[in-house]
Amino acid sequence: MRRINAKRVLVGEPLDTARLGETLLPKRLALPIFCSDPLSSVAYATEEILLILALGGVALLHLTWYAAAAIVFLLVVVVASYRQTCHAYPGGGGAYVVSSENLGPAAALTAASALLVDYVMTVAVSVVSGVAAVTSAIPSLSDHRVVLSVGFVVVLTLMNLRGVRESGRVFAVPTYGFVLVIYLMFAVAAVRLATGDTIRAESAHLPITAAGTYTGLALVLLAMRAFASGCTALTGVEAISNGVPAFRKPAAANAATTLAAMGALSVTMFAGITALAMSYRVHAAADPTELGLPPGTPMSTALAQIGRATFGDWHVLFYLLQAVTAGVLVLAANTAFNGFPMLASILARDRYAPRQLANRGDRLVYSNGVVLLALAAIALIVAFDAELTRLIQLYIIGVFVSFTLSQSGMVRHWRRELASPATPRSERVHIHRRLAVNAVGAVLTALVLVIVLVTKFTHGAWLVVIAMPALFLGMKGVRRHYDQVARQVAAAPGARPRRPSRHHVVVLVANVHAPTLKALGYAQGLRPDTLSALSVAADEEEALRLRAAWAEHDPGIPLKVLHSPYREVVGPLLEYIEEAAAAEGTDALSVVIPEFVVGHWWEQPLHNQNALRLKARLLFTPGVAVIDVPYLLESARSARSARLQPGPE
Repeated sequence: MRRINAKRVLVGEPLDTARLGETLLPKRLALPIFCSDPLSSVAYATEEILLILALGGVALLHLTWYAAAAIVFLLVVVVASYRQTCHAYPGGGGAYVVSSENLGPAAALTAASALLVDYVMTVAVSVVSGVAAVTSAIPSLSDHRVVLSVGFVVVLTLMNLRGVRESGRVFAVPTYGFVLVIYLMFAVAAVRLATGDTIRAESAHLPITAAGTYTGLALVLLAMRAFASGCTALTGVEAISNGVPAFRKPAAANAATTLAAMGALSVTMFAGITALAMSYRVHAAADPTELGLPPGTPMSTALAQIGRATFGDWHVLFYLLQAVTAGVLVLAANTAFNGFPMLASILARDRYAPRQLANRGDRLVYSNGVVLLALAAIALIVAFDAELTRLIQLYIIGVFVSFTLSQSGMVRHWRRELASPATPRSERVHIHRRLAVNAVGAVLTALVLVIVLVTKFTHGAWLVVIAMPALFLGMKGVRRHYDQVARQVAAAPGARPRRPSRHHVVVLVANVHAPTLKALGYAQGLRPDTLSALSVAADEEEALRLRAAWAEHDPGIPLKVLHSPYREVVGPLLEYIEEAAAAEGTDALSVVIPEFVVGHWWEQPLHNQNALRLKARLLFTPGVAVIDVPYLLESARSARSARLQPGPE
């Protein structure tokens, strides 16, 4: 009977590389996988505007209309710009690849660092937002938001380790469910308002305590800050351009179509939620005392207030709205779980990130990148105590850095196309139009980036401003290291393998038993110039016992016993080996170590600890090769037989 493998239960059976094409996504699955973040952002984008404008009291809430209109226009421009990126760069990589080819390595790494930070923030903010939707419906869970958030990240990680298509099928349900319930809410609200119902949010009667008087420049800055906070509605728009290769052929066309669908849904849902929030007079505040409520009073989200007011006595629909909202907000992190590993793999391919990130796991996903993203997001959630108002301040900066660099790179790309004599005259009119779209996008996103930096810097965004340069320098350091290694290990022209002129082999001996004899036999098979055995004894009595056992078996190999009165084993062995490696006439020195192989994890700490320590030290000793000779104990043989035994038909 075959043993149950926990890894296979969690992530599934391995997939052959030849089946990579089966993992490519149709548009219906690509939408929830790549667009869950921008679609879900509408659940809290309006609320972020209201939270900032509430600082000026009820009199400033009318500015929500202007902020929302500017965000809608910006969203349309950015979506149109990234549709062109999908067609121009079907190999994926988004802002990083566009910047690399058009603006140079420094801009490319800036874009990459911005995207990596943004992806980590996406997971943290999306999951914490989803938990906030849960606690709005079940306030008693508020004290457990950190545990809930971390648990959701772990579940998302396991789902993504199973593969893109498999996770996409699961994630499609809450994403499409969220869209349908939002439009159902719009329909119910339209019918009720058209028939003369007066609908008010539960917070409409609550006064808002202004934090101060905002006029002149202060009012302009507050409006800019509200606009910047509402721009969370644009997060995740670039994910599709990063992952074009994940689409079915024609990949670029399918990606652009999916991006257009996402844009249409995001614009209409954001505009509709904002209109209902204003119509219902939703009041929002980060602190309940600002609304005249006792400290610690659970606060419903703006969307929850809209849903409760719209559906009225239809409580089932309200809880359905909260359920799908929580689901899509948590699963919005899946956008990052697809974008981060793919971008990390491209960076690893270009030697700006550890090469392990370029490897696909046995489910054909970049599993190392998935795990790295999860660990970073969990650390952020725990550090900020899963508080959305604190995390949201770190958001957006990375988004608009990548937006600006991507659109600027596309402007350079189209200018190069126009300058090329190979570009047909019939195509130039279309290129001028594309250039104009990307130029408008570059200017607008750069302007928003300045606004975001100015208005959010002192509210926590300075952490992102530090994190991005740190990542930039880290990636430069990784590339420098790989370049140095490549130069050092490069073979000279015409170089051939060279046999060592003198090869010495030392076999480490703890006791004279079967593993030792196996290691000695292996060492003899190497046909070295000299072969010796080496051991350590704490006193003369121990040394005499070892020599007597050695003489009894008579391996025909000289044994040297090092005396260690302080009972240290690794130190004397290491000192002797280093001296032997440095001795004149030694061209190559191999150290052979017999090791037990156990079958159970709990047996491992009981054996081979000196061997592990010695190998770790010898790793940095020049001229020394370490050879393990395994000896399977009975438990290891049994485990091996169980693995090789065929399972039931």
